[in-house]
Amino acid sequence: MKKIGFLSFGHWSASPYSQVRSGSDALIQSIELAEAVEDLGADGAYFRVHHFAQQLASPFPLLAAIGARTKRIEIGTAVIDMRYENPLYMVEDAGAADLIAGGRLQLGISRGSPEQVIDGFRYFGFAPADGQTDADMARQHTEVFLQALPGVGFAEPNPSPMFPNPPGLLRPEPHSPGLRERIWWGAGSRPTAEWAAQQGLNLMSSTLMTEDAGMPFHELQADQIRLFREAWAAAGHQREPRVSVSRSIFALVDDRDRAYFGRGNQATDQVGYLDAQTKAIFGRSYAAEPDVLVKELAGDTAIQAADTLLLTVPNQLGVEYNAHAVESILRLVAPELGWR
Repeated sequence: MKKIGFLSFGHWSASPYSQVRSGSDALIQSIELAEAVEDLGADGAYFRVHHFAQQLASPFPLLAAIGARTKRIEIGTAVIDMRYENPLYMVEDAGAADLIAGGRLQLGISRGSPEQVIDGFRYFGFAPADGQTDADMARQHTEVFLQALPGVGFAEPNPSPMFPNPPGLLRPEPHSPGLRERIWWGAGSRPTAEWAAQQGLNLMSSTLMTEDAGMPFHELQADQIRLFREAWAAAGHQREPRVSVSRSIFALVDDRDRAYFGRGNQATDQVGYLDAQTKAIFGRSYAAEPDVLVKELAGDTAIQAADTLLLTVPNQLGVEYNAHAVESILRLVAPELGWR
């Protein structure tokens, strides 16, 4: 069995072909799609977080709304850019959303990806200390966030408070027990995955890695997962870690599928640059008849190694089409691969 959810970037635009024309459309349709895939038997609704773009940004109101409208599915991010985050305020937001959802949050965090603006985190009031990088700052924010999540008090109480305090040092509220074990790190390389394991973070691995090791993407990603699990065991953590990978996978079962995805299947990995200094390998996408998909996906060693698969969805095609795309995988592909 494998958990299967969707991953949405939450785009909106005024393009004539977009069914998501405003921020309101993106938010409301995200809630509706989460409800639809829960009814179909999927396991999760995950969302990217990008700032200064016509995409989903501040995630916690959306996660809380989905938590209030659904009962079973996991609800998460992939990923929150920790360079932008006030970690203690984030503890409060995450705790509130997780309590509303009944403990179903699965929060993916990371150092972030190339942005729409230059050093956008500075506009949010954050800057690396002298001699440090923005990646260093993201990990420092993460450390504070992770230290506060378990709910141990650390703040000195006011001796004359407005309301009575419980005894001892105080913590951010509301506290959601167990959330610390449901934090994931989005790792784009093998060393970063090993670092995540040492911190006791679950692993999120996407459709790109900032390494070009001369091997197919799925093999490189499978090796990343292997190294993560070895580092996890070496760190002595007592629980089993979670591992997710994301993929673009479309079963061609009707004329809409063929019109959207049947004309050009990116059936090979691509190597390129995220910026002037960062070389990356981008994993292939899959679009084929269900029986062909089953054969192709059986050879994807990274998917086989992960316990969770996130299907990237073209959210601007609307709720109905994306629910259909997810249902096609759940009904026609997943059972044949032993995922259901």
